[in-house]
Amino acid sequence: MGPSRKIAINGREFPFKPGETILQVASRNGIDIPTLCYLKRATPTGACRICLVEVEGARNLIASCSTPAAPGMVISTESERVVRSRRLNIELLLASGHHYCVTCEADGNCRLQDLAYKYHIDMSRFPERPPRYPAEMENEMIIRDFSRCVMCGRCVQACNEVQVNQAISYGYRGIDSKIVTVGDRPYINSDCVFCGECVQVCPVGALIEKPSRFKAKAWEVEKVQTTCSYCGVGCQMFLHVKDNRVVKVTGVEDSAPNYGSLCVKGRFGYDFIHSPERLKAPLIRENGRFRESSWGEALDLVAERLTRIKGESGPDSIGILSSARITNEENYIAQKFARAVVGTNNIDHCARL
Repeated sequence: MGPSRKIAINGREFPFKPGETILQVASRNGIDIPTLCYLKRATPTGACRICLVEVEGARNLIASCSTPAAPGMVISTESERVVRSRRLNIELLLASGHHYCVTCEADGNCRLQDLAYKYHIDMSRFPERPPRYPAEMENEMIIRDFSRCVMCGRCVQACNEVQVNQAISYGYRGIDSKIVTVGDRPYINSDCVFCGECVQVCPVGALIEKPSRFKAKAWEVEKVQTTCSYCGVGCQMFLHVKDNRVVKVTGVEDSAPNYGSLCVKGRFGYDFIHSPERLKAPLIRENGRFRESSWGEALDLVAERLTRIKGESGPDSIGILSSARITNEENYIAQKFARAVVGTNNIDHCARL
């Protein structure tokens, strides 16, 4: 990195790497530039105009998310002109639809709400735009409330660039603009695979998980990180827990291997957790009937039976089946148990083919 490859932000100099944007340099050095449309894993668009900064010598304010850093730049992120512009843009967004925080599912987890609070906006000077499209309630997983959409485009970027499903895009023009599927059909009749990536990145309450609606406000839940059990990839997820019940699932955005992305099963398939039909204890068959037992008793019985079978018929009389519903680490332990403990290579996996 050359000695002249530096920019000044709020009176302090910082080095930068070729290709880095102003926003990336600022973020890397702990300087907060607010954003609404910026999505880390997608191409920056500069659509929301919230991340505008003032660059010395530039006539207009510049979108920091899409502007590459250049040697000698002198940047102000919170000048009077910048703050005035942000306040105006936030007011326009607040007037763009029904942003009633009290009745909104995203209350407490809304970027627009946070920005309005940060810049001391208690009301908008502009009249609220009446809704042009009814909310879409047809499917069982995602509600699309167009009256709360701010057209930031994060859902489009997430669908097209992150998940590469290409199920949604921009449609119509001017005040008729909306996010549409091919043919402007409801999600349920479109190419959507219901991965929920669009819901995860929506900064407002335009996209919400239908199963979790009215279950808990953002500040009422405890987020517990765990590993998805639907396959062996090991996707990291947060279980949103209220009163010892899972009310929602989201991806862990800064954790490998999924970096926030989940499939339809991982994000929406959690209702089995509280099913009354779910087994909660090991079962032992006695006299043709099952009875509940402790884990200690069940494991002792399995160990005794395997030891007896191995002694009577040899280790190759035992076979072990593993599952894609457990992690790769657990599958490794299963084959290690088969080969090193039981002494057989008779182990197979449901996803082998």
